[in-house]
Amino acid sequence: MPVKLLPSFLEGPGSRFREFRFVYRVAFESIRAFRVLHFTGPCITVFGSARFTEEHPYYKLGVETGKLIAELGFTAMTGGGPGIMEAANKGAKEAGGKSIGCTIRLPNEQRTNPYLDTFVEFDYFFLRKVMLLKYSYGFIILPGGAGTLDELFETITLIQTGKISQFPVIVMDIHFYKPLQLLLNEMVEHKTISAEDLKLFLFTDSLVEAKEHLMEHAVRKFGLRKYRVSHKKRWWLGE
Repeated sequence: MPVKLLPSFLEGPGSRFREFRFVYRVAFESIRAFRVLHFTGPCITVFGSARFTEEHPYYKLGVETGKLIAELGFTAMTGGGPGIMEAANKGAKEAGGKSIGCTIRLPNEQRTNPYLDTFVEFDYFFLRKVMLLKYSYGFIILPGGAGTLDELFETITLIQTGKISQFPVIVMDIHFYKPLQLLLNEMVEHKTISAEDLKLFLFTDSLVEAKEHLMEHAVRKFGLRKYRVSHKKRWWLGE
């Protein structure tokens, strides 16, 4: 079934009614997401490509990453689609953890993966990114394309500017992201970023190192501990 696209709010001024309707849509979508995700528990968000199949080594890395997240007691949060997103959600479910998705409506419909305990569907990319960041105490970046790099650099920018806390950001597969490391070093050389900013990233191939980094910079740093949350859902609040 084709998805009906909303008019772009970046195409210039619209009528007063149209601008008000846009604000209403954003507010409604935000409140709905807040209610659905309110009891997700501390999350680790995984970013990565939607294009890898189950046979691909990066998909398998995504599964192991999801298991790692669940073993630490976090909820695995992804964009809820196929590829690495599916892999991370699958790994978390197989390890007995919780699995959440923030999906997006696209012209070429992207399927929601079957390993989600719950998900929220968005019309607006910027709201989706807010939710992927809001509930997370750490971020794991697996191989991906333009969207993955967008999510990585927005996360780093928010940390760098103090808009969110200095949560751990782990970039996995050194070979794939070698050009990115070279670019970052070039930025330091030209003083467009500081050498200190490089400490915001951990580049690694080791799941063990990634797990310890999350333990040190998420669990211990923020005083997190495992406990079971029970709550009564209120349908009138959208839960």
